[in-house]
Amino acid sequence: MDKVAHTEASAREPAEESEKRRVPQAPRSLEETGISREFLLELTLRIARSTTQFTTEWLTERICLPNRLVHDLVESHRAENTLAVVGQSGNFGLVLEITQRGRESSNESMKTTGYAGPAPVPLNAYVESIEQQVARLPKVASKRVVEAVRELVLPDESVQIAGLASFSARSLFLHGPPGNGKTTLGELLHRAFEGELWIPHCIGIGNSVIRIFDPECHESTGTPGNGTPRSASEKKRTHDIDRRWTPIRRPFIVAGGELTIEALDLSYHDGLGYYEAPLHLKANAGTFLIDDFGHQRVDHQELLNRWIHPLESGVDFMTLKTGQKFPVPFRPMLIISTNLDPDKVMDPAFLRRMGYKIHMGNPTAEQFEEIFRRYAKLEEITVPQGLISSLLGRYAAENRPLRGCEARDLIERAKDICNYREHPVQLTEDIMSLAWRGYFGGGASLSMPKEHRDTAGF
Repeated sequence: MDKVAHTEASAREPAEESEKRRVPQAPRSLEETGISREFLLELTLRIARSTTQFTTEWLTERICLPNRLVHDLVESHRAENTLAVVGQSGNFGLVLEITQRGRESSNESMKTTGYAGPAPVPLNAYVESIEQQVARLPKVASKRVVEAVRELVLPDESVQIAGLASFSARSLFLHGPPGNGKTTLGELLHRAFEGELWIPHCIGIGNSVIRIFDPECHESTGTPGNGTPRSASEKKRTHDIDRRWTPIRRPFIVAGGELTIEALDLSYHDGLGYYEAPLHLKANAGTFLIDDFGHQRVDHQELLNRWIHPLESGVDFMTLKTGQKFPVPFRPMLIISTNLDPDKVMDPAFLRRMGYKIHMGNPTAEQFEEIFRRYAKLEEITVPQGLISSLLGRYAAENRPLRGCEARDLIERAKDICNYREHPVQLTEDIMSLAWRGYFGGGASLSMPKEHRDTAGF
């Protein structure tokens, strides 16, 4: 091997080793799954009973284990006369069906759990993986935060504090009057996060199964093992992936007024026979936003107490219906947003544990104008001279506080009016007056200074 080839191979090997450490590796034996053989045999029958006949390839796709392990399970069932071969599938596959004895055995296992999906991973593997992945995730760069929140008009200090919270992955408390971008800031900050995660479809504790991957909460970045490998080494890497895990984008999960204290623990589905992980567990290594804090269907003090220990220790405790408790990592960036007075809804001990705090106050007249002009430009709408001054004057005349969202909302109402009248979108006095009355209700017409009316097209 020449020096160049040797150098390239040497550079490639550490990269491949790094990738190997990052990507979950397929188990080479049933023992290496970390799940008992008995459970996997019962799971095989519960999957098999969902259809009349099936191939070993079909079973492999559903149980998410390597072919050789699936064949091991199938041969055990054939020996016990719980699965029977009824044909051949391709060169090496089999066509199978569950026997009467197999149905009776699966009926018995259904009394413990009705779960019939991808094989679970053990709890300790999940805990270890999340901790390792969080440690390897890239830190949020300040320029990414600035870019992510640029659509909001915020004081520089607020942008810096938001960036510090994202960089450190500490919790963030947003408070202030409604309509000033608290929820939007939480959403935009998440965009600054980089990196992907591998999470399991579910985790297993004894005979209990807890579903982690949720298509409603998680955005998959591709099914492991799918597609045609482009090289022999890629084919081997794909074959070596543990398909009980799936790659996702870092999750962003929001809980609003519907949040209950019960939703913060495991929920058991009687009909399905497995547990659903709570939202903050699904949000691990991502962002968990509690919006409209203080408006939930649970006492706010009880909700705060629920978070004190996890915020301090980075560990939360889940409880099975048997009463068994077990620890799990608490690794989301927690953002709490409220329009209530923090001194009235927040315990001082809890506030001390929040990493950073930002007051999202009402915009100044200059900030309101900037918000209005930005949104109008985004919508390709001309802002007539004197219009914003007239709007600000009307706010003052009605003793109405400025809100950041109202610039956008008034423009949207003006668009509604123009589209309804089948006219080009224009921010005329007549249209803006109707938009104001339709949005706020009642009031006199908007009046612009006479010297600006000709240029505005009135």
